[in-house]
Amino acid sequence: MLRGLWTAASGMAAQQMNVDVVANNLANVNTTGFKKSRADFQDLMYETLRLPGATTSTGTQLPTGIQVGMGCKPMGVAKMFSQGDYNQTGNELDLAIEGKGFFKLLSNDEEVYTRAGNFKIDSEGYVCNPAGERLQPEITIPAATVSITIDTNGRLTAFGAGNEELSTTDLKLYTFTNPAGLYSIGRNLYRPTEASGEATEGSPGTDGVGTISQGYLEMSNVDVVAEMVTMITAQRAYEINSKAIQTADQMLQMANNIKR
Repeated sequence: MLRGLWTAASGMAAQQMNVDVVANNLANVNTTGFKKSRADFQDLMYETLRLPGATTSTGTQLPTGIQVGMGCKPMGVAKMFSQGDYNQTGNELDLAIEGKGFFKLLSNDEEVYTRAGNFKIDSEGYVCNPAGERLQPEITIPAATVSITIDTNGRLTAFGAGNEELSTTDLKLYTFTNPAGLYSIGRNLYRPTEASGEATEGSPGTDGVGTISQGYLEMSNVDVVAEMVTMITAQRAYEINSKAIQTADQMLQMANNIKR
């Protein structure tokens, strides 16, 4: 009977994590470049009371066995790197990646990666994110720049007051063999891990690397309706597991009252 208590408790703990993941997705529904997460679960060990295919005393073979499960546990929380919607901003330094790829930034002497393309220009003319972390390879915008154009292949051109060309630079994007293996460090940033593999530098629009859209931002890929359905499902699963605990408790109470 105690097995049922602990089994249902593991189910409640798993659904609590499921709700936590959904809550984080919904909290970031308007976060630029955010990628939703999904909780994955697996069943636990089984107590085997009878093996499938066992031979009985009469020489027949049992078609099924008796195995009682011990519950479930979270196996992982994976990022889903599907494409988010695009929001047209008109800002010449707002960049959206259409397809695969990440921008590379330098944060505290560490190379990190992001899908958020809401860039600014710092006091020294370097292109950076809102936290001041510079885009890599570093790009400087001349002080006399009046307008900036960036084509789909990442060619950045700065123009002066007389529409003269002041500078040109090629933006680079970076891809990973397994983006779901990236380590999220917050602030829309990811760190490579052994699971993700090393970053591969590429030019936008070549060798499967995505292209760049100037004046657009990639929004969160969270589907609010789907997340609400997941939350309702998790809530009901949590509730039914609590009912299982109550039922096991009532059965234990009956057993304790037999002596009376």
